[in-house]
This record gives sequence, C-alpha cells and structure tokens, in this order.
Amino acid sequence: MPLLPRLSSLWRNLFRKTQAEQGLKEEVDAYLEMLIEMKIEQGINPAEARRQALIEMGGVEQVKERVREVRMGHYLETLWQDVRYGVRMLLRNPGFTAIAVITLSLGIGANTAIFTLINVVMLKSLPVSRPDELVALTLNAGEASKGQPSFSQPLWEQIRDQQDVFAGVFAYGSTSADLVAGGEVRPVSIGLVTGGFFSTLGVRPAVGRTFTDADDQRGCHAVAVITHAFWQSEFGGSQDVVGKSVELNGRPFQIVGVTDPAFFGVEYGYYAPIWAPQCAGTIIRPGGFSGGGLVMGRLKPGVSLEQSRARLATLAPAMLEATLPTDATSEETAQYRKSTFGVEPFAKGIPALSRTYGEALLILMAIVGVVLLIACANVANLLLARGAARRHEIAVRLALGASRFRLIRQLLTESVLLALLGAALGALFASWGSRMLVGFLARRNQITPLDLGPDLNVLAFTLAVGALTGVLFGLAPAWRAARVDPHVVKKPQGRGVAEGHSRFSLGKALVAAQIALSLVMITGAGLLIGSWRQLATLDPGFRSEGVLLAGVNMRLAGIPNDQRGAIYKRILDRLRAIPGVASVSAASLTPFGNTAMRLVIDVEGYTPKSGADTTVRLNNVSESYFATIGTRILAGRDFNSGDVPGSPSVAIVSEELARKFFGGARAVGQPFRVKVGNGLSPPVEIVGIAANTKETSLREPSLPIVYYALSQYRQPNPGNYALRVEGTPTALIPSVKAAIAEINPRFSLDLRTLQQQVDSSVRLPRTLAMLSGFFGSLALLLAAIGLYGVISYSVERRRNEIGVRIALGATRTRIIRMALGEVGRLVVIGVAFGVLLALALTRLVATFLYGVEPNDPATLTLSALTLAAVALGAALLPAWRAAQLDPMVALREE
Repeated sequence: MPLLPRLSSLWRNLFRKTQAEQGLKEEVDAYLEMLIEMKIEQGINPAEARRQALIEMGGVEQVKERVREVRMGHYLETLWQDVRYGVRMLLRNPGFTAIAVITLSLGIGANTAIFTLINVVMLKSLPVSRPDELVALTLNAGEASKGQPSFSQPLWEQIRDQQDVFAGVFAYGSTSADLVAGGEVRPVSIGLVTGGFFSTLGVRPAVGRTFTDADDQRGCHAVAVITHAFWQSEFGGSQDVVGKSVELNGRPFQIVGVTDPAFFGVEYGYYAPIWAPQCAGTIIRPGGFSGGGLVMGRLKPGVSLEQSRARLATLAPAMLEATLPTDATSEETAQYRKSTFGVEPFAKGIPALSRTYGEALLILMAIVGVVLLIACANVANLLLARGAARRHEIAVRLALGASRFRLIRQLLTESVLLALLGAALGALFASWGSRMLVGFLARRNQITPLDLGPDLNVLAFTLAVGALTGVLFGLAPAWRAARVDPHVVKKPQGRGVAEGHSRFSLGKALVAAQIALSLVMITGAGLLIGSWRQLATLDPGFRSEGVLLAGVNMRLAGIPNDQRGAIYKRILDRLRAIPGVASVSAASLTPFGNTAMRLVIDVEGYTPKSGADTTVRLNNVSESYFATIGTRILAGRDFNSGDVPGSPSVAIVSEELARKFFGGARAVGQPFRVKVGNGLSPPVEIVGIAANTKETSLREPSLPIVYYALSQYRQPNPGNYALRVEGTPTALIPSVKAAIAEINPRFSLDLRTLQQQVDSSVRLPRTLAMLSGFFGSLALLLAAIGLYGVISYSVERRRNEIGVRIALGATRTRIIRMALGEVGRLVVIGVAFGVLLALALTRLVATFLYGVEPNDPATLTLSALTLAAVALGAALLPAWRAAQLDPMVALREE
C-alpha cells in the first residue's frame, strides 16, 4: 500500500475511531445480510438462514475483533489500552506502587548518577564546533625526550608553518597564578594558548575579541581573554570590561574579550578562567617555559586521519632536522632524528579526568549495577506476590477469552510503567548524586565546572535502563501469573497447603540471588573500607594533627635575593612569637605538597644497579623541622646553630637511605657526594638519621631522602613554614596573616593544615570506601526487605498448614525453627553462590586496595556472617507471627 493511504488509514483508525467502527459495522452487517439472502435462496427459512449465516461467519463480534487485530494502528491502540489499565491498577494499589517505585528509583538513580559522570569524563565531546574534526598530535621522540615537553617551541613553529593537512592548528599549555598581590593567595588556572586556539575550535567571543596571530609573537603583550563565568563573578557582567586589566602574579593583563558561556576549554575537569597567549607565559612566571606543549588541529575537509598521518610522516624529517637540540649528545641527536608524529582523535579533549577517575567510575558503575539487580529482584518478588493476589482476576479474563500473550503484555506494561516512574524519580536523585560525587572528587583549589545536565546520552541511558529494568523484573512474574489454570482457581478451597508451600519457589530463588549479590557487594565494600582503614591508620612518619602550613611567596613583593635570608629569619621569629605556637620550622617542601626535588648522590663503595639507582629526594629544612612535623631522629643529631655558611656541609638522611647505601645506623658520620654536571661536589657529612616519611602518597614505599640545613645557605628562601600549635591549627590563621603582613603586606600567603594536605592525597580511596559502604548497606537493606517479604508471604500462604501443625501439638518454638530453617536454606544457598561470585569479581578492585588482598578470607567470612545475621533478623518477625497463630482462626478460614 502506498505511504499516503497507509497514513490516512492509521489516522482514521486511531483518531476517528467512531467513524472507523461505524464503517466496520456496516461492512460486517452487509456481509451477514448477503449470507442470509444466499441461504434463503437455497430454500432455508429466514430464521434458520440467519442462524446458519452467523455460524458460518463465526459470530459478528468475533469477526469485528479479528478485523481490528489486523488493521493498521491496532497495536498502538491496544498498547494505549494497556497503559491506561496499568495506570488504573497502580493507582488502585498506592502502597505497592510507592514501595516499588522508591526501590527502583534508588537503583536506577544510582546508575544514572554514575553514568552521568562517565558520560562527561569518557564519552562527551567538547562543546565546540564540529568536534569530530579535531585531532591531537603526539611525538614519539624515544628515550632522549624523557623529562622534556612533548613539543619544543621551535618544533611547534615548524609544524605551524610547514603543515598542510589542518585547517587550523594551535599549541596548548597551562599554568597557575595569583589574582591578588599580597595577602592570602587566590590561585587561578591560566590557559596558555597560541593565536589559532579560538579560531580553530570555532569559539566566538561574547564580548570583544579572541586571540589572533598578532597576539602570538615572541615578546608579545600581556593580554587576556576571560571566560563568561569569570566575567560575571569578577566584573559583574559589565559591558565595558574590554580594556580593563586583571593582575596575574602582580602583572597586569589587559582583557581583550570574553568567551561564549558554554566554552570552558579542551579538558573536562580543568577549568581555566583566564586565557593568555603562550608567549606571555614568561610574564606570568619569569624564567618559565613559554612555548610548545600540546599541539592540536582541525582536519581540512576531506582529509582523513590516515592521510594526515602519512603527510606528517613525509614532513617530519625536515622539521626534525631544522629543530635539532643544540646541547644534545650525538646519541641523543640520532634518537631525536628517529622521532615520529602521531595523530589521534581529539573530539573528547584531553583525557586527564578519564585517566585519573575512569577506572574508579567503572568500578562504581559495576557496584550500582549490582544494586539495581538486587532492587529488580525485590520488585519481582513484589510482583509475584501481587500476581498471586490477582489470580482470580486473571482466571476470569482467561475464561472470557483473553489470550495468555495479551495478559503477559498487559502485566509487562504495568512493570515498565513502574520502572519508568522509578527512572523519573531516580533522575532527580541522580542530579543530586552526581554533583555530590564531583564535590568529593574535586581536588583542592581546582574548579571543576562539569556540565552535569542531562544530554541525549544520559536521557537515552535512563530510558533504556528503565525499560530494560521493567522487562527484567516483570517478565518472570508476568509469565507465572499468565499460566494460571482458571478451572483450578475457581474451585473451592483453591488455596491449598501444598500450593502455599511450593508456588513461591521462584520468589525464594530470587531471594537467594539477592543474598548472593549482596554478599558480593558487602565483600567489595569491606575490602575497600579495609583498604581505606589501612591508609588512614598508616604511620606516614610524621604527625599531621595540629600542624598549620604557611606558604610565603616574596617574589611579588620585589624583594632582592640578597635580602631574603634576613627576612626568612624575621618570619621565623615573628611566627614563634604568636601565642599558642609550640614550635616553628621552615622547609623548601612539605609532605604531600605535590612537588618534589631530586639529586643524584655518589657513595664510596656502592655500585649502582641502574642509572636511577642513586637518585634520591631532596628537601632543605630548618632547625627543629623534624620536631615540628613530628618525625623522629633515630640516630645522630638535628641541625643546630653550629651549621652555618662556611662550616662543613652536613645532612640528615632518611632511614631508608641509610639502610640502602650504608647498611643502617653506621651511616652517621659517613660522607657522600652529589653529582654536579660531570663532576662531584665536596663531601657532605651525615649527622643524623630521620625516620622514613611518606612524601607524596600514603601508598608509596619509603624512598631515600636527603635533608640539607637551610642555615648553611647564605640566602635561604624556603617558601614554606610549619607551625605546631597547641589548639586547632585553623584558629591561628588570622594571627599568621597579621604576622606576615607586619613584615611585608605584599607577601603572598597560602594557608592550609598538614592534615588537609594528607587528606587530599587519599580523597579517591576514601570516596570509594564511603560510596561502596553506602551501596553495600543499601544492598543489605534491600536483601533484608526481600527476605522479609518472601517469608511473610510464605507464612501467609501456609496459615492452614501451620494451624494444623499447632492443633496437632507442634510447639511455638518448633514453628519458629521451621520458618527460620527455610530462611537458613536460602541463606546457605545464597552465600554459597555469593562466595563463588565474590572470589571471581573482587579482583576487579585489586588496584584500589592497599594492605588487603582481593580474596581476603577474614573480610569474606565477616561479610557472610553479617549477611546471615541480617537475613535471620529479617525473618524473625514473620516467624514469630507464625508461632502466635491461633489454629482455630486459621482452620475456620479454610
């Protein structure tokens, strides 16, 4: 049939039903009259002719029904009928509907919340014009390139000037700066980009202009483009913002434009409120690297990835020859000539968040998936019980001619309606939950304006999960309900003893599955919580409680280098004078400060096992540093007033360094030298051994550390001060600010506690432990509710049997033991399967564990005992109610 008549027929059948029905009636009546006339012509009397005609047709209404079933739009019509009937049935049972919807909303909402983050971190494209055309260039420069930027400034310039496969190309880097000149710092991230950055991405300005090639020249002016959010927060959305300045590390940058509101950069999770030309990097940080970095481009129309790779392979030798490093050895030069370019898709931007959190999010997705399965099993049990209660209704519909397929479809429609209601409520939970997760995972001083609003991916996921969930938990109950025999159900005493005992075996199987899945959840949560406890109680080698850290930056105040040593001593004296301060020290680095210094030492008699074997960490510290942060001196002495410039060089080393190079405590008094260029420094005497400390991560092994005395430098400028206080560290922040401001109000001050620094390093394992514990508890609660419901229903169905048993002399204790015995069997079966699943699946979290094995027997045993105790507790109330049953009442009900 042509399309137009088909659409016309569909419209008439769905929206002009009265007219369609009238036409059908006239058609059937006309056909009946024709049959009657044919019978009359054969000599049959009219009454008999009508009767035979009706028999031959099979009944007027039956014919109409068969016609309706084959005409266009019938399926949609019956689906609408099923939906309306399903809504009425759900409204008729508000208690059941509320419990089912809330249960499903928890499971679907948790899945949607985690998928929202996965969508942003791993799936979502950048909000720029035609992101599928963006590519990133990679450089494989071999071993010689280690520790260097991916692309040097000369190499970037060669690519920019020589390439012919990209419609636009740009280099990208980042740094940070202080928005205020003096006082407590206001750190801000800065995107350093070349002139083609905004034009290649297709980003248009909301106000003013973006960068051009004229802004991207060596020795360029200090100009900036700010984001729409920064414009609103710092300038109130003023239209005359162009021409104003923003100070970065005390240097004014003239604002030339404001970006579109949707633009945040090329890296989800990293937000740069201010963009500056890459050539201005040395203005923000004098002496810092200002060129190269990461290189991205937009393919020309018609150019494929493979074609761009082939063309760059042709251009690479000339580019590399023109940018040979001038200070490289012949071996390094030969290695550099062998470098190759790669071209990779860049539609999703820089995958920093994916690398950091991708695996953890997938683990969380698996966890919430198990929670959803447990919720589905719970709702399936509810539907089984509800189906048993509707057996008479279903039997009547079967007796009146309804097909089993139509009944199954009707019941599945109700299940899908429940699931979609749960998905709608779960979406609200997901909106709150995803933002809460971002708050937990966000790092200190990092703004992460992730777009967590629902997009097509999230909406499609939520709808798909809702529909799949409805089918998953609704199919078995619908199939069971539609298999009712109407003859058996309509008989008197249709509720028999045996029936009450056996008909719910599917529900018991679902509960056993819930127990198995719950055991996996609880075991996984136990492992992650145990790992977190190991980290939380681990001795890092110092006492973080009660220590306030103050980072002091003198550079913005313009203090000459030859005066910084004297100011450093004044700062120490002023901080020691603050009431409540027990001790003060200074250091170049503080534990867990996200930076590290290294040097290569030479120890007489020690043969290095590899090139990096003698590389150790370095820190410059003042007298009393170890006492302030709570690190023990195991042997020798601390630095003292005799360690001054010109005196023999001394150092304190960590216990690990003493063990590795000197065999332990005998390291005190021993010398070592430091490799400087192609030579060695004068000998440095070890005067003390300090306990091992964790410097950047609680997970890391204890590494060799050398501590130099700040007092031996002629112009020490440590930058970091530690104060051990007698009360709460944060209470002294105003006093520390005032003390530093008295010395110089233009000093930049970064204040935080040592405990905050340690906590930030374990934010991810702590979040995983907390969330797994929450979802494990939720799984346990759902399993307990499911078990309670099954046992309650089983007891209700067996009231006659229990009444007979009590009437025949069974004690109440025996009845309780009988009910709990049934629970015990379910628990044993569920735990047995759960142990097998746990042994197979807990390996997935192995990379997140510390100090705990994936198949830790203690955790598995404790999880099984906890689950068994909760299960028996959930079954105790129904069992007690069964034991209190009056046998006469139960028998009269029969």
